[in-house]
Amino acid sequence: MTDDDHARRWRLVLGTAAEPELGGLATPSDTAMDRAMGTLYDGPDEAVSAKRSAGLGGSAPRVARWLGDIRTYFPSTVVEVMQRDAVERLNLTQLLLEPELLEAVEPDVHLVGTLLGLNKVMPETTKATARMVVEKVVRDIEARIAAHTRATVTGALDRAARVTRPRPRDIDWDRTIRGNLAHYLPEYRTVVPQRLIGHGRRAQAVRKEVVLAIDQSGSMAASVVYASVFGAVLASMRALRTSLVVFDTEVVDLTDRLADPVEVLFGTQLGGGTDINRALAYCATLITRPADTLFVLISDLYEGGIRREMLRRVHAMKESGAQVVVLLALSDEGAPAYDHDNAAALAALDVPAFACTPDRFPELLATAMDRGDIHAWADRNAR
Repeated sequence: MTDDDHARRWRLVLGTAAEPELGGLATPSDTAMDRAMGTLYDGPDEAVSAKRSAGLGGSAPRVARWLGDIRTYFPSTVVEVMQRDAVERLNLTQLLLEPELLEAVEPDVHLVGTLLGLNKVMPETTKATARMVVEKVVRDIEARIAAHTRATVTGALDRAARVTRPRPRDIDWDRTIRGNLAHYLPEYRTVVPQRLIGHGRRAQAVRKEVVLAIDQSGSMAASVVYASVFGAVLASMRALRTSLVVFDTEVVDLTDRLADPVEVLFGTQLGGGTDINRALAYCATLITRPADTLFVLISDLYEGGIRREMLRRVHAMKESGAQVVVLLALSDEGAPAYDHDNAAALAALDVPAFACTPDRFPELLATAMDRGDIHAWADRNAR
């Protein structure tokens, strides 16, 4: 780049305050880009600010134009960052209730979290548009994770069903040969299988139970979205019996809505306090076969209930034979904020607590269903 190009970029980064030293902007597109960034980062502007005493109806079209401008001049990854910054810096929460704005916004997980948080106060004129935004994000996530999740979990279930005294038609010849290579007889050019490896009979009966308990406090919004979609995918697998519970200070069982993750999300109520102990007490009643159960608690562990009882219930669940995993976050974000004391107390109970990205979650499920070493998996893959 030339010196002029460097000066132009620094001028755009630093704003109008740097103009005396770096010079002005030469093109209309640079000026428009600078205005879009300045509106957001230089301070509130009537074009996007929600602070209007005469109502919000006239503001939404201007916000929509601003959103159109940033999509014109910035890549989609930057647009998502600017949208989140606008909600936080310019008090756009109320404007998100306007249908015109929702139609202009580029949907992402964070916007879905905002809409779900506003669900109870959203006017009827906006709900249909909000549902379309949520559904688009949910379907995009489903397309990204569904096939991989089903394939990975099915593989884990098949491995768990292997037997060492299979019927002839159930013998896994590839694994049997590999497992008996030490017994190869060169003179006969054959392997003598001392141990047969086979698949268990693939009955239609449920082989594993999965219980997802999701903290729906405001800080867990992205995790709620991803966990709801994963719950719907798992519920579609006949070999699994999947339950999904959301909680704050109340506990809501949304298992009957798992056929449609959008319905699950609109059954949540983001925000409020947290009573993990109460949620654990309810979830324990859902576990009918502990030795075949994977219990996943998704929470930042900021407990507002009785901490001692919470730890006791986790310990009892683990002692019953259930596989217990605690996810501090299920999202694409960086390292989450969480209660370090409670995480350490769970580690002392040999219950792993870590954050996981959605792309890694299917492998985590498979490792848990294989009764693998979750701690070792977390050391390699968690954040």
